[in-house]
Amino acid sequence: MKTIILPGYSPHNRDWAIELKKNINLGHEIMVHEWRHWKNSLSLSTSLSLNYELKKIREEVGEDEFNIIGKSVGARIAIRVITELREKVNKVIICGVASISVDSQKAYIKALTTFPPDKIIVFQNSSDPIVPYSKVKVFIRNISPEIIIIEKPRSDHHYPYPTDFLKFLSE
Repeated sequence: MKTIILPGYSPHNRDWAIELKKNINLGHEIMVHEWRHWKNSLSLSTSLSLNYELKKIREEVGEDEFNIIGKSVGARIAIRVITELREKVNKVIICGVASISVDSQKAYIKALTTFPPDKIIVFQNSSDPIVPYSKVKVFIRNISPEIIIIEKPRSDHHYPYPTDFLKFLSE
């Protein structure tokens, strides 16, 4: 078993992921996925390539069963990973859903309608400036009313909830 953390897009999310990794001890390997544009000297001018990132994630998780913690764009990538590697995905934590567009809804439906709802949990801040909890709740409920959605009392797009994440992954 492994756990892979798929952070948000901007480089400051690396710090969030590294801190999260330090604070969740699951007795197995925990990896922080580094987006290609973080490593590139051109930084954010290198756009996100879904195919490139999926290939790297496949290499990182190998043949092992794994958990996913996805934040923001990492949540959207996590949904694609579920679709492509469903048989290896154990549990999924989604936090900071950043898009509830029609395209996002299609991707979430494709991934979550056949994924066990007790193996996924969503955390969204009450007043997340990108998408608030109230809108994420409706979005997820329309896909699967059985998925647990946790509202957190913050007004930013930061998700410092290692205790909650650890509890879910340890159950």
